[in-house]
Amino acid sequence: MRIHFSFFCIVLCQISSFAQTKNLHAKIDAAADKIESQTIFWRRDFHEHPELGNQEFRTAKIVAAFLRSLGLEVKEGVGKTGVVAILNGAKPGPVIALRADMDALPVTERVNLPFASKVTTTYNGQQVGVMHACGHDTHMAILMSVAEILTGMKNDLKGSVKFIFQPAEEGAPAGEEGGAELMVKEGVLENPKVDVIFGLHINSQTEVGKISYRPGGTMAGVNDFQIIVNGKSAHGAYPWYSVDPIVVSAQIINNLQTIVSRNINLTENPAVVTIGAINGGNRSNIIPEKVEMLGTIRTLSSNDEKQVVERLQQIATKTAEAAGASAEVKAPYSSHYPVTYNDPALTAKMLPTLEFSAGKDNVSLKPAVMGAEDFSFFEQKVPGIFFFLGGMPKGEDPLKAPSHHTPDFFIDESGLKLGVRTMCNLVVDYMYSSK
Repeated sequence: MRIHFSFFCIVLCQISSFAQTKNLHAKIDAAADKIESQTIFWRRDFHEHPELGNQEFRTAKIVAAFLRSLGLEVKEGVGKTGVVAILNGAKPGPVIALRADMDALPVTERVNLPFASKVTTTYNGQQVGVMHACGHDTHMAILMSVAEILTGMKNDLKGSVKFIFQPAEEGAPAGEEGGAELMVKEGVLENPKVDVIFGLHINSQTEVGKISYRPGGTMAGVNDFQIIVNGKSAHGAYPWYSVDPIVVSAQIINNLQTIVSRNINLTENPAVVTIGAINGGNRSNIIPEKVEMLGTIRTLSSNDEKQVVERLQQIATKTAEAAGASAEVKAPYSSHYPVTYNDPALTAKMLPTLEFSAGKDNVSLKPAVMGAEDFSFFEQKVPGIFFFLGGMPKGEDPLKAPSHHTPDFFIDESGLKLGVRTMCNLVVDYMYSSK
């Protein structure tokens, strides 16, 4: 009889929890409808006034002032220009972090919008425009809206929410630290200690109203690398007196292609090894002393990354040695992002929330993406989910929609409300499903 009574209590608790979350979902829906115009206003303001990584001074000031107006505990200057705020619910429970990135790109906008960016700057010695060409303006507007909605539901929350507005996701300026890596180093996931983290990314080639996700390796880990091939210079008419680093470099480039085709198990994970730049010599009849190559490695597991880097070192140095030259390899050379890895158990647990928010038919499993995201630094420390939110106008061809990081990048703002609802739902559902 005691066993039956315990089972009965468990069922009652589950029914009560379901009823509570259903009520909270209704509150969230109503609040998201009400705040939609403000969400769009914030997005347009940020879009019109973009700032590059570690220079998000105006942006951070607006975000911090708004979070303070909600009565939240706010800290500025985290990771250079980042802003972090804490919302403590009325009841004990887990600490959930939500992240939005803040920086724009050195891209001159070509979209004909009344709020199009006219900001210019000097970047790498060139005069360029500045544009939110990756949708970080929408991420901030969504998270600010989420902060307002959840603050209004403070008495219903079982736990705390840490709002992380992160600078320099696209990379810090040369010679500076920045982004998620620096925020983690400065303790953004501590005090209070974060249990899980959720993040989203708008996608200009996914229709509004849709969400895509992937458990496990979702976005690639990235290493850039430098190879210096040292040979022996000679007159171009007498190549036998040289050890030609250009010929050796060509052999290295060809041999590097065998890493992906012969060393990586492509039935499990894809990988990429790309040479993006090769520089050597300055005249047609002079064989130079050395050649520099720059490239990128993309993998979806730490084991694959380790294997590719080891093979890169081996192939470059041994190919050069066989030709009488030498090669110096630096990998990573200037940057490294880990794999953006969605915790499989957490993803399975929260998938019903994604499906409830968008409708089951509007949620799909996404192929792995070989682009990188520094959200990965957060997920190295705590379980996380990073999902993709549709921003393409309905009916458009994804193959023709302008991609991210381009002057014609465009987002349909009608998709922002789904982002607001989904992030709020993830918070309350996780809180009420945690023991």
